[in-house]
Amino acid sequence: MERAIPKSRCPVVIPACNEERRIASVVRLVRAQGFSPIVVDDGSRDRTSDAARRAGACVLRHAVNLGKGAAMKTGADFAFSRGARAIVFLDGDGQHSPDELPLFLERLVQGYDIVFGARKVVGRMPIERRAGRWLFRKVIEIFYGMRLHDPLCGYRALTKAAYAKVRWRNRGYDVESEMIARAGKAMLTHAEIPIETIYHDRYKGMTMGDGVRIMARLVWWRMTH
Repeated sequence: MERAIPKSRCPVVIPACNEERRIASVVRLVRAQGFSPIVVDDGSRDRTSDAARRAGACVLRHAVNLGKGAAMKTGADFAFSRGARAIVFLDGDGQHSPDELPLFLERLVQGYDIVFGARKVVGRMPIERRAGRWLFRKVIEIFYGMRLHDPLCGYRALTKAAYAKVRWRNRGYDVESEMIARAGKAMLTHAEIPIETIYHDRYKGMTMGDGVRIMARLVWWRMTH
């Protein structure tokens, strides 16, 4: 069942910390797609807020660094308190393409509660990383009934009703997995969209230790909730 969600009621929430170099470009590209960017500066030590504001974003700022999950929640709460019907989360480091924003909104309009981006695999992935991704996907499928190819991708969208069911407690990078856990428990309808894989000079990905810790937490969360 389709539902009308205009771009004006679907802002893009962009958590950012020390992204002065890239945030203006991200904001301009979001605006070029007809969406309103909300940048949450999570205690940056550089001029991230100024750069985002000059590029045309609505800027919220944490006085100190609280973590990605906290920044996402600040932006989501702000957007929905001001009449948003849905939101898209987009990282502020330029590794998500705003050109794909209409695809996320299209899936929400089609009736899905939450939409996940899935980065296309570029080149040959090391065997240990392939094994880790496979195991991560199986844990989510077995314990939460959701089949996702890239469960840790931060490019995702959800409706206001879905946000009320997945509103997370985690303040750090575990936020993506907690959202999935809550979405699975609430049996939200979901879709997945293949997205471009963009890497820059800085590597901020998940280590093997991070992956083990997050998987253990997903299992623990399912057994205790």
